[in-house]
Formats: sequence, C-alpha cells, structure tokens
Amino acid sequence: MKFIKNRKFDIWSSITLIVFLFYIITLVFPLFTLLIKSAINGNSGKFSLEYFMKFFGKQYYYGAFFNSLKVTISVTLLCVIIATPLAYIMTSFKIKGKTAIQILILVSSMQPPFIGAYSWILLLGRNGVITNGLKQTFNITAPNIYGFTGILLVLTLQLVPLIYMYVSGALKSIDNSLLEAAESMNCTGIKKMAKITIPLILPTILAGSLLVFMRALADFGTPMLIGEGYKTVPVLIFNEFISEVGGDDGFAAAISVIVIIFATIVFLVQKYISNKKSFTMNSLHPVRAKKIKGIKNILAHIYVYLFVLLALLPQITVIYTSFLNTSGLIFTKGFSLNNYRSAFSRVGDAISNTFIIALISISIIVILAILIAYVTVRRRNAITNLLDIVTMFPYIVPGSILGIALLVCFNKKPIMLSGTIAILVIAFVIRRLPYTLRSSAAIVHQISISVEEAAISLGASNLKTFFKITLPMMLPGVISGAILSWITIISELSTSIILYTARTKTMTIAIYTEVIRGNYGVAASLGTMLSVITIISLLIFFKVSGQSDVTI
Repeated sequence: MKFIKNRKFDIWSSITLIVFLFYIITLVFPLFTLLIKSAINGNSGKFSLEYFMKFFGKQYYYGAFFNSLKVTISVTLLCVIIATPLAYIMTSFKIKGKTAIQILILVSSMQPPFIGAYSWILLLGRNGVITNGLKQTFNITAPNIYGFTGILLVLTLQLVPLIYMYVSGALKSIDNSLLEAAESMNCTGIKKMAKITIPLILPTILAGSLLVFMRALADFGTPMLIGEGYKTVPVLIFNEFISEVGGDDGFAAAISVIVIIFATIVFLVQKYISNKKSFTMNSLHPVRAKKIKGIKNILAHIYVYLFVLLALLPQITVIYTSFLNTSGLIFTKGFSLNNYRSAFSRVGDAISNTFIIALISISIIVILAILIAYVTVRRRNAITNLLDIVTMFPYIVPGSILGIALLVCFNKKPIMLSGTIAILVIAFVIRRLPYTLRSSAAIVHQISISVEEAAISLGASNLKTFFKITLPMMLPGVISGAILSWITIISELSTSIILYTARTKTMTIAIYTEVIRGNYGVAASLGTMLSVITIISLLIFFKVSGQSDVTI
C-alpha cells in the first residue's frame, strides 16, 4: 500500500480542494452569512442579540418551537413503534404478496407530505368524503383532522417507511444462530425480540429515528395546509422571511440559527449514543422468513395490510380525484382527462422545469458523489475527513433554512443567483447529495484495494486506474443512490418554496399553489404524475441494483 502512504500532491488532491471550495462557497459561506445577519440589528447595523431576545421573549414565537418539538418527538416515537414490528414481520415471516408490499411501502413514502395532508382533508376534512359518509349514514361526527392530530397522522404515515428501510437492513444482518441460541434457552416471542433483537438493531433504530426527526422538524407543507393555526418553526420562518407586512429576514435568520443549533445538538447526541451502542455483526447465517400458521399468521397479515392500506390511501385518493370531472372548485359526477389537460395548459412550465432542474442536479450529484466517495474512503486525511463531515451537514439543516441562507447570500453582486435555476440546482445538490454519497461510499468500502494496487503495479496511473477499474465497480451503488436522490429532488418543497420564481416553478410548487387556490383536480393530476414518476424510478432502482426492496 505504498502508493497510498506516500502520496504527493496529485490530481486527487486538486479534486479534493476544488470540491471543498465548492462547499465553502455554497454551504459554509451562506450559513455563516445567515449567522452574521441574525446578530446584526436591522436598523443600526451593529452587533445585537435583539432578534434572539425577541424569539425567547414572546410565547407566540417560542411556542412554535415547542409545537415543532411536540410534533417531531411524537412522530418519531410513533414511527419507531409502528415500523419496528412491521420490519420484523416482513423479515421473519412469509407474507403473501411480499415483494409488491415492499414496493407499495416505499411508494407511500416518496410523495411530498403536503399531498398526504391535502388527501386527508379530502377524506376527513369538514366536507370530506368519509366525514359526510359517517354523518349521513350513522350520524357520527368524524374526528377533527386539523391541527396537531392531522400533522401527526400525515407525517407518521409518510415517515414510517424510512425507519422500516433502516430496520429491515439491520435485521437481515443479524446472525440467526444468535436467535436460535436464545430460543434454546426458552427465550422466545416478544421476550426474544425485547432481549435480543431490539438491542442488536438499536443503533440502526437511532439512525432511522434521527432521519425521521429531521424530516418532521423541517416539514413546511403539512402544517401549512392542515395545521390551521398550529404554527410550527418552518411555517414561522417562512412567514417572517416572505411576509410583505411585518416580515423581517434578520429575525427569520435568528430563528434559523436556533433551529440549526438544536438540530446539531440532537445529531451529536444521537451519534454519541449510537457509537456507545454500536458493534459489528457478521451474518453468516442470515434470518430467513419462515411460514407461520394460526392466529399469528392472521394477525401478521392484518398488521401489514392495514398499514399499507392507510399509507397508500392518500395516493389512491389523489389518483381517483385526478380523473373526476370538476366544475370550478366542485367535483361533479363522471370521469375525464380534463384535469390533466388543465395541468399541462396552466402549469406546463412547472413540469418541464422539474425535469430540467432535476436532471441537471442529479448529473452534478453523481459526479460529486463519485469523487467525494473515493477521496473520503481511499485517501483519508484531515481535509477529506472534514469534507466528509461538511457534505453530510445538510442532512440536519432544514430545507427552508438552507433556502434562506442561499437567498440572503446570493441576492446581490458579485454572485447574483436569486430567481435563477442555478440557485435551485445548488440547493438540491447540497441537500440530496448525501443519499448518493452514502451508497457510493459503501460500495467503495467493499472494493478491495488490492485490485487498484495491481493496476498501478502494471504501470497504470492513479487516474487511469480509477476510470478503468474502480469507477465501473462503483456504478451500481452510485446509480442506486442517484435514483433515491432523484425521487427526493422531484418531491422537494421546503427549499423550493423559498427560492422559486414564476419562471422556475416546479411541480411540487404548482401542486401546493393549486391546493391553496382550491383547484383540487389540477393538483391531483400533478400529484398523480409525481406518483407515476416515483414508481418508474423505483422500478429502475430494482432493475439496476438487482434487489427486490430498499434497505438503508
């Protein structure tokens, strides 16, 4: 391994510095600018903690923070409680239609949460289908779907699949001999799960919980649509930054800094606990799904099918609604393609913008992920270690805050990017790169260094070895991660809502604005298009990766 130990400044060092410079300009500098803006008085231009005192001085403001905390903690706990048994059942037992169910679970999580909010309003809102049906048929008043309850329902059903993917992957890495040893000592059923299985997968559960926590904390569309006065931090930040009456971007920056500090603390605590509880497992005898009979079999199937039905209900509602005839804001009898015609005629640019921006973003993501994954795994040093940390930091920065940071930083010369496609591309690349980077780095770890050493010993340069040997072996992992990045890009709202203009509107923005205006048919048709794109993307993922499910 001399060629690794005795490195000189070469092409890879140059690439590392260029990528690091890119992140300094597009992430570090904007966040630093946001920090400065939060500590400068808007009138005097002098250093001041006025904005922070304002936030903690009024219940209206810090109350939104506690509302967000209540939502995120509740959603995270519910997701763990629901997803862990779901993953255990799907991994340990033979469930009819298992492959199709796994795809449907993933599809249910790949839509923007605000579409779920809109769907549940159609179903259980004041004039919803289920609400009216219960009232007219049984004279039963449906539960109130608005406020905290609605946000909790929507986000839980949306985010359970994330923990499901994490836990499924962890369960497949458990050596079945450990479970068999426990059973030989009369440790079975729930006792075995509590004493053996849960402790083994606890670090994975914590990792999945962190992702759910951050996604719930950052979500803007759901509380905006279904919250009805239940204000959360993303909504508060948006109102303070965008509002033409009484808005204050300095105050929005201060709230953003508070959220980033809080998210960073949560992230560090999670990492500390995970590191203390982490260990290596070698699955020499992986868990194999077994057939069960009797009441256990019935209950397992009911649990899985019931969750899939509830999780898919919003998307089924959206697809059904998209084909209904509409008269103004009212759905009428009969079916047609009028909503799709209206969608293409009214928001056609949003559809083309989505594909243009997503294609540019994913191209940059693939290139950066390949380069960063290689240098952080193969050429470890102080700079690449720092680069690894910086590239994963957007994992904990809410999208709306990143959008504000970019807009504050690049809204004036010499770098004037506001209102352009470029600023959206930068935001999407920074936010969604970790998905592709994670899978790319994982596959580099699996490639033996001896393969590269052999090529170099035969006279190939480092760069030629990379392109001829390493890169072809990396591609399956890169493409798999890129598909997941692609899906999250086309469904992005929280960043887009801050950065878009009339010329750069995307499908998610179009759906959101149509819902706000009450044009549910057009919104439903656009939502259905997103669902179709998501399904096609997942099918490509399965074809490329050779897998029948997605685990993290």
